[in-house]
Amino acid sequence: MLDELACVCDAEGCERRLTDEECMLVYRTPAGKRRAYECACGAVTVTVGR
Repeated sequence: MLDELACVCDAEGCERRLTDEECMLVYRTPAGKRRAYECACGAVTVTVGR
């Protein structure tokens, strides 16, 4: 379910929707999955899902 939510860059003035192409890293632990996205504006967004 969480994978279906839109990931959006929250850098000031950006708010661009991030896609799988911007996903640079997926890190899995027993607590959940973390994804790091690099936006075209240069900001990095990390999401955490269980």
